[in-house]
Amino acid sequence: MSEVQSESVAVSHIKHVLKSQYKSAINTLREAINLCPDELWICEDYSVQCWQHAYHAAFFAHLYACRHVDEFKPWSKHIADVQVPDGIPGPPDPESDKPLIADPYSRQDVMEYCDFCSDFFDTILETTDVGADESGFYWYPVPKLEHLLVNIRHIQHHAAQIADRIRSREDKGIRWFGAALKKG
Repeated sequence: MSEVQSESVAVSHIKHVLKSQYKSAINTLREAINLCPDELWICEDYSVQCWQHAYHAAFFAHLYACRHVDEFKPWSKHIADVQVPDGIPGPPDPESDKPLIADPYSRQDVMEYCDFCSDFFDTILETTDVGADESGFYWYPVPKLEHLLVNIRHIQHHAAQIADRIRSREDKGIRWFGAALKKG
């Protein structure tokens, strides 16, 4: 096998692993959403509600899987006319007339977004240059492969926050998802 062929096989393998781990992370988020009781989904005991963690994780999974910031097209049900369109609240902007937080996304809506993301990963990663020196996001100065790995960790982080609340309130745990795809 030539050096070029060997490099092509390695890149193909990396993309397969990335797809598998993205899908595993989304499956973890979906599991947390499924197990989250209604009263916890919109519980105001927390500064960030479970629905906000879930939507935020899906939003950034979608955004940061893009090859470049300019190619991001928001999901069809995305609510943009709020101060914090990613779902995570922050301090209000006194200059803005937009509401701070949108109405909660339903569990079904966020699950649809997770499905969208899962399909998106399959297509976008095929044409992503995982060896690129830049992430494609000017505010995130890391190589693309590292950026993709951080994105997977971000999904897991928010799924774990929801899972921790479920464990504390319901004494239920979520399943572990290792690899979502078998090497074919």
